[in-house]
Amino acid sequence: MLSLIIKKLLYGLLVLFGVVVLVFFLFQGFGDPARLVIGQTGDSATINNIRKELALDQPKWKQFVLYLNDISPIGVYSKQEIEARSLKGIFIGGTTKFAIKFPYLRRSYQTRKEVSAVLAEALPGTLVLALTAMLIATVLGVLLGTLAAVKQHTWMDTSAIFVSILGISAPSFFMGIVLAYLFGFVFTGITGLHMTGSLYEYDVFGGKQLALRNLLLPAITLGIRPLAIITQLTRSAMLDVLGMDYIRTAYAKGLGKKAVIFRHALRNALNPVVTAITGWFAELLAGAFFVEYIFGWKGIGKVTVDALEKLDFPVVMGSVLLTATFFIIVNILADVLYSVIDPRVRIQ
Repeated sequence: MLSLIIKKLLYGLLVLFGVVVLVFFLFQGFGDPARLVIGQTGDSATINNIRKELALDQPKWKQFVLYLNDISPIGVYSKQEIEARSLKGIFIGGTTKFAIKFPYLRRSYQTRKEVSAVLAEALPGTLVLALTAMLIATVLGVLLGTLAAVKQHTWMDTSAIFVSILGISAPSFFMGIVLAYLFGFVFTGITGLHMTGSLYEYDVFGGKQLALRNLLLPAITLGIRPLAIITQLTRSAMLDVLGMDYIRTAYAKGLGKKAVIFRHALRNALNPVVTAITGWFAELLAGAFFVEYIFGWKGIGKVTVDALEKLDFPVVMGSVLLTATFFIIVNILADVLYSVIDPRVRIQ
């Protein structure tokens, strides 16, 4: 298994390289970041100095090579560059040093803060949102799927299927707008919810306070699609399991219906559901971009969209790389977990 995991990690590195190439050259020509940094009233000499400082005056291929040198765990730097960028790692050599280092994501064009610090501030918000959405989707999806299978061909089954199809069909950004408008604006007096808000609110007298109510609408919006998928998977798996011989044997031994369903049938039906949960968690990290922007939730998604508006490419590149890395790691863990749950399955 170790060799297969190493192979998947190498494949993941190739994917990351492809992501870097695609995103880097995709955003070339969208505008002049130096102009946005200095403003429209800046003189040409100042703009040229900023472009030189940010290496924007170099040919595109050289800008790409310099960026790869920064984000790679190995690179070549001068002593002055190491000190100026506060690089952390092992450095070998004289004037020009060979470096084994932590990836350097550069600084934000707009705030001049380290991109790693910007993302570190936003990441907890995205993780809390994704985990909450996945928890809601898992609990409700398994319960609805089990209920639909046990009550097959009844109105409960039909309703669960209808809701799951609706959840799969409706785009998250559309559902986000609808939920924000209805429960955060029209019925805000009843729900007590707001259209926008982050995990923490700041009060003049109370200071920083936890605001979990702001988490509800974006988490439900983000969890609708995985909820629909998990409902369908659970229902299908339960129907297969409930028709097996050992289930009839359990009934013949006098076990109650609840014991048979939850202790025997559901336990054996959860293998595909567990795989879906781990896989969808990675999807949620990427899907959170628009949901965070709609609800004003401070996370990786909102930071990225704001950076796109300002042509803050280091922040955009850093967030895309971080999301892609999470996606690769979670998918590898999903493969390993599936093989542990079901020994008959081996990762390829």
